[in-house]
Amino acid sequence: MYKEFHELEIWKEGYNLLMKIYKLSATFPEFEKYSLKSQITRSANSIIANIAEAHGRYFYKDKVRVFYIARGEIMETRSHLSVAFGNKYTSEEEFKNLDQEYKKLTKKLNSFINKIRN
Repeated sequence: MYKEFHELEIWKEGYNLLMKIYKLSATFPEFEKYSLKSQITRSANSIIANIAEAHGRYFYKDKVRVFYIARGEIMETRSHLSVAFGNKYTSEEEFKNLDQEYKKLTKKLNSFINKIRN
C-alpha cells in the first residue's frame, strides 16, 4: 500500500528531531545566528527533505542514493550538535539524548533501505 512521504516512520522521526533542533538552536547566542544555528537547522531539515525526495524517486538506485545523502545529513547534524555541546550551548544530557536519537534514526534509515531492496 502506497504511503505519502510524511506517513513514513523515518520521516516522522526526523521531523520530530528537527523540531527539537529548532527549539535547541533558539537558545544559541545571537552571534551564532548565521553560523552554527543556521548550519544545524539546515542539516536537520535536509534529513527529512532528502527522505521525502528519495520517496518520490522511481528507480531503486536513485532512491538509495538520496537516502544515503539523508544519512550523511544525519552525521552532519550530529557533528553540529557536538560543537554546540562543546561550546556549552546544550547540557550533556540533552546532547546525549539527541545524539542517541539520531543514531537510532540512522539505524532505522539503514533498515528502510534494506527493506526497499527486497
